[in-house]
Amino acid sequence: MVIKVFLATSSGSTAIKKKQQDVVAFLEALKVEYAQLDIACNEQNRMWMRQNVPEEKKPSNGIPLPPQIFNEESYCGDYETFFDAKEDNAVYSFLGLAAPPGSKEAMKADEEQHIVENGTYADESNEEGAGDDSIGHAEEDGEQEEDLQSEEEEELRQLEDEEEADVEEEGEEFLEETREEVAE
Repeated sequence: MVIKVFLATSSGSTAIKKKQQDVVAFLEALKVEYAQLDIACNEQNRMWMRQNVPEEKKPSNGIPLPPQIFNEESYCGDYETFFDAKEDNAVYSFLGLAAPPGSKEAMKADEEQHIVENGTYADESNEEGAGDDSIGHAEEDGEQEEDLQSEEEEELRQLEDEEEADVEEEGEEFLEETREEVAE
């Protein structure tokens, strides 16, 4: 399976360029096999990308902006969904790939499989006194995770607000570029 990343190599938007570079650099760091498909210089790539982005994922103007990511013919998402997956250590599942052993994503999946219904880990024993201790640790860990989650959620909200403003600006720039191309 090859990951396809649709890019615009001659985009005038620095925000789009940064997002494209972020996706490509991250895939290279993970050593994920991918192909870059240019929509600026290749009309077939542009049309294929536009036709294969699901309607519910297209912006209100109907024209999806790069980068758009596919696993062969399957749509994975745009930069925002890629960013969310990256923040959640879930890039491999986002891409529809198996996480390699030892990766954060694989370790997270293994950890989740070991949790028992009552919230304790399967390898914790219920020996005399052990139950109370494990519950105490679970409560402390839960409080710490809650604090971290709320901090991360706030940071993520701020980033999303900034990116939303960038995307609106990029959409306007892209429309202007498209109008200029059509006029030529």
